[in-house]
Amino acid sequence: MASVESQSSSKQHKRTRIIDASIEVFAEKGFRGARISDIARKAEVADGTIYLYFRNKEDVLLCIFEEKMEEILAVLHARLDGIEDPFERLQAFAATHFQLLRDHPALAQVFQVELRQSHRFLREYRPEKLWQYLQVIEEIVREGQETGALRADLDPFLVKWAIFGALDELSIQWVLARKRERFNLDRAASQVVEVFVGGMANRSNTSKVGRKP
Repeated sequence: MASVESQSSSKQHKRTRIIDASIEVFAEKGFRGARISDIARKAEVADGTIYLYFRNKEDVLLCIFEEKMEEILAVLHARLDGIEDPFERLQAFAATHFQLLRDHPALAQVFQVELRQSHRFLREYRPEKLWQYLQVIEEIVREGQETGALRADLDPFLVKWAIFGALDELSIQWVLARKRERFNLDRAASQVVEVFVGGMANRSNTSKVGRKP
């Protein structure tokens, strides 16, 4: 039994190494420019080893999305735990979104740029993890409507896409920026939420509109 568990652990460790190496290679060379041999070299495995875990390069890319989004969702839920005010929850969501971007620049490059190079991701793949991520925003909006903090006439489905669209566009600009240090992500998170709060707040409960987090 111990031997079987050891083999399983070894395989998982090697797979994780390949995933991490792939993120670095895709970020450095681009998805289209990267080769399986580049990933194998970075992961310090034989080229053929990659195919023991993944069908092809695109399969590696989609697995990166699946596994890293799972980790991101766990971090996000932990950050939101215990926060009840919808405005503070939106602020925490935006701040976490940009903090993960800043803390993991190679992964940010893969998510914001390289995934968009995959025809399969754009046309055929069902990004369930992304929808779960967006669902967090929708739930915050619905909860805010239930408490009367947010306008009842808002469509949570449209609002979540509007907020995510703003965060996503700023994320792309940060990834593509030549001088990222000049791009204040903390300020961006605060201002995005303030802009949306100004339009979403219940008119009869305006004391929180535009407040500083």
